[in-house]
This record gives sequence, C-alpha cells and structure tokens, in this order.
Amino acid sequence: MKSIVVLVSGNGTNLQAIIDACETNISNGKVTAVFSNKAEAFALERAKKAGAAGIFLDPNDFDTRDAFDQELMRQIDEYEPTLLILAGYMRILSGEFVRHYMGRMINIHPSLLPKYPGLNTYQRAIHAGDEEHGTSVHFVTEQLDGGPVILQAKVPIFDEDTVETLTQRVQTQEHLIYPMVTKWFVEGRLEMRDGKSAYLDGTLLSMYGYAEE
Repeated sequence: MKSIVVLVSGNGTNLQAIIDACETNISNGKVTAVFSNKAEAFALERAKKAGAAGIFLDPNDFDTRDAFDQELMRQIDEYEPTLLILAGYMRILSGEFVRHYMGRMINIHPSLLPKYPGLNTYQRAIHAGDEEHGTSVHFVTEQLDGGPVILQAKVPIFDEDTVETLTQRVQTQEHLIYPMVTKWFVEGRLEMRDGKSAYLDGTLLSMYGYAEE
C-alpha cells in the first residue's frame, strides 16, 4: 500500500475527495497522515475520521521558516510517503523542503496555469473579463506555481458570476481531477523528469498537461 501524506491549512475538501477515492478506486494508495499549520483546520478532523494521523505543527514554535520545514520534513518522513500532496497549504515552502520531495510532491492551483500564479485568481479572472477559468494540478518545484502541469479542468465564467460562484464551480472540478492525478501517480503511471517535464505512461505532457482529444 502506497503512503500518501497531505499538507493542508483549511477545510480540506480536496483532501476529502482524495480520502474518498482511496476507499473506492485508488486501491493501492492510502492517506496515512495529514499535517496542518493551523490548529483549527477542519482537515485534521477529516483525517482522524478516515483513520489517518491528523497533526498540527505550530509555526510559532520555530524561530525560522527553515527550522519549521526541517521538523515538518522529519515528521513527514516517518510515514515514508510515496506521494506528498498540497491541498490548500497556505505557506511558502523552503527550497530545501521542495528539493527533498522533488518529483513526488503535487499541488492544485485555481487557475489555468501558467495564467494567474499566486493569490486571488478568481477575482483576477473576473476583473480581466475572461470567458473561462479553471484549475491545474502540477508538480511542485522551487518556482511558485511554476512546476510542470499534469492536468487542467476548465469552467466557463458567466456575466453574473461572483468570486463565490466561480470558486464553487472550479472546486467541483478540483474534486474530480485531484484524485485522478493521485491515482496516476500511485499506480506508477506519472513522473517528473529533469525537474521540468511531466510524463504520463511514458509520454511527455504539453505545457497545459494531459488533454484527451
């Protein structure tokens, strides 16, 4: 059974989607631990309900970000993760942390990367008058939201949309594609090569990730 560790700062709806998938169609993967930098994160309750460890690590207990990340790495490695998943983890990771898990750490970002890296992506898309928005699963590299894209999902933006309605539409797609990518990885179908390219079943993916014609 492949060990999956998840980092999350909030409610954890993507975490729940992955937990549910591990109980249904990801037969060789299991969420073993969930770490959060927020004591009140509901994701920790989701973890415990699923039989995984739910661990709060307080950044205020550490003098520096690097010291926090060092302890986080030490505790994560106790679970021997095949895959490390960022699911709404709202801390910038140190370079050493990223390099330690390079090629086995993925993130989901609410935009059609490389468009709109960083924060407030829904608001930025609406204000720009975009006709569509979406979400991207990508490998994590030291460039913020800049690792190779694995899979994207697009949604339309309607004239009456608010940040809240667009967020809901995008998150519905996130709950579908994040478990799918997780399944690909734990089955050995997905890999990153040279720190800059994603491959699925040995085929190089485009800059926008997998797209079935």
